[in-house]
Amino acid sequence: MPKSKVRKKADYTPSPASRTPVKVKAGPSPVWYVAIMLGFMLAGLVWLLVYYLAAEKISWMNDLNAWNFLIGFGLMVIGLIMTMRWR
Repeated sequence: MPKSKVRKKADYTPSPASRTPVKVKAGPSPVWYVAIMLGFMLAGLVWLLVYYLAAEKISWMNDLNAWNFLIGFGLMVIGLIMTMRWR
């Protein structure tokens, strides 16, 4: 049985375009960004607390049932996602 030819693979060389530096905005985040980020997290916490403590007295909140969890945790997740861009 004949032996197959061995192919030589070319060495990997990264393209020079992938080595270009990327400009990153330096400096701290503005105060309003931090305030909105914390506001979202606190709003989600307050929403869940109000749902647990006073849902029977607030008819429209009681009608939402389990959607209250989505709203409360959704607000907190928005705040947590904003922390990734915080400097």
